[in-house]
Amino acid sequence: MTSQNIAQTRTRLLLALWDLGGTQQEVKKGQLTKRIVSKSQKVADYQGSLEELQNQGAIAISTKGYSLTSGKGLEVLGEGLRSGDFKFEGTIVGTWAANALVKWISQIDVAVTGADVPVNGKSALAELSKGIASYDEFKSVALEVYDKLNQNYNLDDLVPIYRIRREIGDRVSRREFSEWLLEMQEKDILQLQGGSLPDNDPAKLEDSVTTEVSGLRCYAKLLN
Repeated sequence: MTSQNIAQTRTRLLLALWDLGGTQQEVKKGQLTKRIVSKSQKVADYQGSLEELQNQGAIAISTKGYSLTSGKGLEVLGEGLRSGDFKFEGTIVGTWAANALVKWISQIDVAVTGADVPVNGKSALAELSKGIASYDEFKSVALEVYDKLNQNYNLDDLVPIYRIRREIGDRVSRREFSEWLLEMQEKDILQLQGGSLPDNDPAKLEDSVTTEVSGLRCYAKLLN
């Protein structure tokens, strides 16, 4: 496989993960395989590309599936789609790919964007991947992410904490995320609630918040 074909394969992998909601939740291996592996191919054909994307920090791989990092992953995907060498092989483009590209283009002016659109002299991707340096900045970003997830996925004002953490990604450390989210609770902005996740995935539970006093908190609810 040529270097150009390898780059195209990686972009297709990232586009499929993004379209399957990989920035908000882990995509099962079978879901991704069904989406990208054609009849003439094998899963093993993609293993090298998946490992390289993991090494780049664009995706995370677990025993059950894959997730797309909201910072680096979107940056690599945006660069791949804008590359002059990117194209789909064959004469027929899968419906999923066409629809995913339409969705990507429609979101070019929102936070989850791969386009290099200037924002106050900086690209949107640069803004997306910029680190969060203070509690006030974190509060603003967390509330924006909460509203977006709540509206886009009809979560009935009860947003899983692991989704918020993964959406913000590496813009903030794990320790600061937990501390600042708890501070938002102390200031009666959010209420962190217990309960269990539908699948009780260990990775999702780990991305929730645990305190010595209250134990595991899996959901955040905005207080009026």
